Amino acid sequence: MTEKVLSPEQVAQVFREKFGAAVTDIRITERREGAKKKPNFNIWIDIDRSILNPAVATLIDIHFPHFSVISGVDTGEAVRLIYHFTVFYGHPGSECTVSFSVNLPKKDLTVPTISGLIPGAVFSEREKQEFLGVRVTDIPDGRRLFLPEDFPEGVYPWRKDDTGLPDGMIKELWRSRRPTDRPVPPAGEKELCELPAEEAPPKEGSS
Repeated sequence: MTEKVLSPEQVAQVFREKFGAAVTDIRITERREGAKKKPNFNIWIDIDRSILNPAVATLIDIHFPHFSVISGVDTGEAVRLIYHFTVFYGHPGSECTVSFSVNLPKKDLTVPTISGLIPGAVFSEREKQEFLGVRVTDIPDGRRLFLPEDFPEGVYPWRKDDTGLPDGMIKELWRSRRPTDRPVPPAGEKELCELPAEEAPPKEGSS
């Protein structure tokens, strides 16, 4: 790892040169924030899943990143995972996000774990297994984290092709009503408090 701060274009070039065709697209976006309109850069790198771990390792070599989260979306024929990182934090004006996007066809929803490089990523990986049906290979802990143990297999709440829960598991809380055999709690009279003279509004007709 080096402490040398690279520009967004230089970071992108590292990945282009090292991985070639396995990097299918790189985009750099800029937005300006605050009164001084300081630039904030985001690097979006679309990669083949086969280089996911090497890509993360390369980012670590550039500057050990802060890992944020893995986001995911069902695009119809595939599930797209986006691994969000920030590099050069602690270097004012140079911090930028680097996001690796991996497209997984639904006929093969497998992706390798990155927890060997970024241990904290395992929690986000477990979430994607539960909600999107992605299988994270070699994950050190594949237990459910969010959904109950009796949640049916093959039902993934974040998928567009989700079949939904069996009727017996649905709790329609909107049908809840207040019991009619209980008295309505009494509402006591509100106490009036007088404002100090200097805060009281002027009486009508006074000047």
